[in-house]
Amino acid sequence: MISAGSMAALLRGSGVSDVLFDGTTRAAYSSDASLYRVRPLVVVRPRNADDVAQTLEVCRRTGVPLTSRGAGTSVAGNAVGTGVILDFSRHMNKILSIDPDAKIATVQPGVIQVSLQQEAAPHGLRFGPDPSTFTRCTIGGMIGNNACGARTLGYGRTSDNVTGLHVLSGSGESLVFDSAGQWQSLVHASTSLDRLQAVTGSGLSTIRTEFGRFGRQMSGYALEHLLPEHRFDVTRMLVGSEGTLVVVTEATVRLVTEPAHRVLVALGYPDIASAGDAAPLVLEHHPTACEGIDSRIVDVVRDRRGQDAVPPLPSGAAWLFVEVVGDRLDEAVAKAERVGRTCGAVDNLVVTDRAKAAELWRIRADGAGLAGRSPAGLPAHAGWEDASVPPPRLGAYLRDFESLMHEYGVTGLPYGHFGDGCMHVRIDWPLDKLGGAAIFRSFTVSAAKLVARYGGSLSGEHGDGRARSELLPLMYSPAALDLFAAVKHAFDPDGILNPGVLVDPQPIDVDLRIPAAPVLRRDLALAYRHDDGNFTQAVHRCTGVGKCRADNTASGGVMCPSYQATKEEKDSTRGRARVLQEMINGSAIDGGWRSPEVHDALDLCLSCKGCLSDCPTGVDMAAFKSEVLHQSYRGRLRPTSHYSLGWLPRWARIASLAPGPVNAGARIPVVGRLALSAAGVDSRRTIPPFARQSFRSWFRATRSERVDAGKPVVLFVDTFTNYFTPDVGRATVQVLEAAGFRPQLTDKQHCCGLTWISTGQLTAARRILGRTVAALSGYVDAGIPIVGVEPSCVGVLRSDAVELVGDSAESVASATKTLAELLTDSNWQPPSLVGKSVVAQPHCHHHSVMGWNADAQLLENAGAQVDRLGGCCGLAGNFGVEKGHYEVSVAVAEQQLLPAVRAAEADTTILADGYSCRTQLSDLTERRGEHLAQLLVFALGRENGRL
Repeated sequence: MISAGSMAALLRGSGVSDVLFDGTTRAAYSSDASLYRVRPLVVVRPRNADDVAQTLEVCRRTGVPLTSRGAGTSVAGNAVGTGVILDFSRHMNKILSIDPDAKIATVQPGVIQVSLQQEAAPHGLRFGPDPSTFTRCTIGGMIGNNACGARTLGYGRTSDNVTGLHVLSGSGESLVFDSAGQWQSLVHASTSLDRLQAVTGSGLSTIRTEFGRFGRQMSGYALEHLLPEHRFDVTRMLVGSEGTLVVVTEATVRLVTEPAHRVLVALGYPDIASAGDAAPLVLEHHPTACEGIDSRIVDVVRDRRGQDAVPPLPSGAAWLFVEVVGDRLDEAVAKAERVGRTCGAVDNLVVTDRAKAAELWRIRADGAGLAGRSPAGLPAHAGWEDASVPPPRLGAYLRDFESLMHEYGVTGLPYGHFGDGCMHVRIDWPLDKLGGAAIFRSFTVSAAKLVARYGGSLSGEHGDGRARSELLPLMYSPAALDLFAAVKHAFDPDGILNPGVLVDPQPIDVDLRIPAAPVLRRDLALAYRHDDGNFTQAVHRCTGVGKCRADNTASGGVMCPSYQATKEEKDSTRGRARVLQEMINGSAIDGGWRSPEVHDALDLCLSCKGCLSDCPTGVDMAAFKSEVLHQSYRGRLRPTSHYSLGWLPRWARIASLAPGPVNAGARIPVVGRLALSAAGVDSRRTIPPFARQSFRSWFRATRSERVDAGKPVVLFVDTFTNYFTPDVGRATVQVLEAAGFRPQLTDKQHCCGLTWISTGQLTAARRILGRTVAALSGYVDAGIPIVGVEPSCVGVLRSDAVELVGDSAESVASATKTLAELLTDSNWQPPSLVGKSVVAQPHCHHHSVMGWNADAQLLENAGAQVDRLGGCCGLAGNFGVEKGHYEVSVAVAEQQLLPAVRAAEADTTILADGYSCRTQLSDLTERRGEHLAQLLVFALGRENGRL
């Protein structure tokens, strides 16, 4: 085959400008959300239809395969390939027009589904299909797989909502399907369509008997649309062809009216199969959605996100989430109540509160990620993901499927579109063990035979891809398979487009990602306790669902700030995980921990830990980055910033001995810039001044002035509070004393080791943290809680300490709280903040490790008006000050923080507990951030008449 460099040169020579073939990019695109890994030759990000045409022409000339890709969220393996990957999401992502009168929109294939919804919403319209990946999936990807989603009952599949396409066939023909009236003229002008019409005419009896039997029959090509009685509807047939026939460059889609009111009713059942039995009863009420979910998925949410993450549910071990709509709220509620009474549920709950309904739908939307761990606590995999059967047979199928899993000794968490007869599940096949791939193959073949017995479809939503194409003979007759081959040849006679899918398929157990990755346990610095000490298993937590590509900041999310800044796949959590997986595999990236590709992928990781909480599978890329840096530089010379910023607590302690001269020297322009440059810090950053008196010095000096009464609490004083912002520590003491606590300090300054952790100096971090844990353990044993001032340091004590130090840190982790957690747990009534406007920037570690609910509750109890921001401030400890990161740091701040600060009134408090967040504010704006303790001290002073 042609080399990557030669192919890239040919493409660029033909006028295609955005062509990538570096090792990092090829590794990042080596997988989608499926089990498969196939390293591409090059990645092309077309800017327009001409780029697509030129790329296709070069591929035809060289015989290099071409695979179209949207967001790469396919779980069937139909967005990976050995040749050219066409990534439409980067440039061809424009909404070209919306016609609210005709209720249509014309879009490029890279448009994200939620972006179209946002543009259509002011007109009271929406695009009907809504897969769970709606925040990042593209319209082109939805067309490729004929995506459906939760509301198919109300709005239909993607094929029911596409009215026109601009496509290029595999043979290079440009075909336009703009309206129902144009297809006839096109038939006589197109070689591809002439061939297709001949194929259809030869197979009418097969098409009429084997295709279009029920709504979720998605496997194979949808040939039923080509029947004469359906007016040879090529547009609808092409939807769901998985990029094997044509490349879409433009689409016109139907929009539907957004209902005035939606109401959710949750129906409880004793088990998931009973919920399946009830689905036909629900359908009699014509809902817009009927989704099934198992209690074990709900338990996962509670374990990962806390008990409060799940609103109250009716009794049962499985539920149907049913949505009904109405022009009036009382009409919709009445419908919901009828559903609750008549569908055989043991209990039901009508949910009219939109926020609570959204929380329940979020559980369902995150199902693919949440099900990434099986009931047995093992990694669970896609592969048999979305089979469907006619809805009246769903309950019986579920029982037989459970028996099949029991027979093979595997488990999974079922959920899905029960109103459509479609079940999703991820299964814990032992793919990482010898013989695991054979078990996967045997099980999948048995499952396919089971579905066929029920008259079902191997795929009910995601397409066949590499995961199921080989199994199509178990569902279709040889005559039907011959029709597939003939259709493929009509459009793509040279087999250029997405080969190995649907026609002439690859075996389902070829190119599996997990078996290709050796176990990596030895000489690791972190424990990876939730992955049995296996770095390989930890990295393969990433299932590829791509939530890290979505902009979740509006709802308070953090992940993934660097991807939102650069829009580069390699800078997403998923892209980084794929590169690490390829590093472990060792076939394409062969330099191990020190591989340039690995460091390239991790360079812009902020170590914000947003993925730890926001990724449905709990990927902790910050930990992976620390491990990589630790392994890469162990016993070797490190970058300058690792010594300057990584050892900051040590330098701060020395500088605090003479803060005046140090500060004076830093204020001299030339000296300051030279010092920053020598330290590996961007010269546009400032050197924060050291406090004239450290917090610990103040605490000792004022001990006699404070009341020696109240419940004891240990105040963990971090480096930043002690040496840079002692005023925050003083405010914390005032609040604690006002709440009836007696704060005390450890006998000397201790450190959480965060700066050593973030720079990968994990041997030193373990030593530092070990001393800190030992010092705090005595207080914990005495029943004295620990409260931290700096959220990132609290996060280390709550999470990283156990990973580094071991079981001895668990009691300290359990006893350590944020200020808000301590105050709300003690039922303290905060002083009034009524009338006070607050823009809150939760520290990313605060959000990710502890959660910000206690802070939100405290401020609500105080009566403050709070605008909570999502995203990261962009500084993220040492990241934003290091050379080479300034532009990305500012771009991250522009996602939420800086626009909110610009819009805030002068008397609005900018609440930022994190020292990094306050530093970013002072560097980039004229505003200053305040810690929660300072805000509460302000309120206490106002309450006591001192303000």
